[in-house]
Amino acid sequence: MAYPAAYHYTREHEWIQLEGTTGTVGITDYAQNSLGDIVFVDAPKVGATVEAGKVFGSVESVKAVSDLYSPVSGTVTAVNDELNAAPEKINTNAHDAWIIKLQLSKPSEVDGLLSAADYEKFIAEETGS
Repeated sequence: MAYPAAYHYTREHEWIQLEGTTGTVGITDYAQNSLGDIVFVDAPKVGATVEAGKVFGSVESVKAVSDLYSPVSGTVTAVNDELNAAPEKINTNAHDAWIIKLQLSKPSEVDGLLSAADYEKFIAEETGS
């Protein structure tokens, strides 16, 4: 799986795509593949604040419930309501199926995230492949 080079990644398997100080957040293809069939997404409401490295919601699959960790701090400006009726969209295309959009409060936090190449190396180390 090629990971989009324009995205930044966390070691907890979230991605963020930036447009100025707005970030779009989702989970990686590796995460959705590890989880299996996703049946529910619990996301914060618009206006909620999230903190880098802290839990902001969860994804439930047929295998397990997994916490979602915010890659950066900010205020939620949009939630992907399509996932309420069709959470499996994450399984179909994890890098298109965003979960929340944020207005970043500390844009410099992005500097601490992984590039696509670094994320791929991290996965290889984690899986031993």
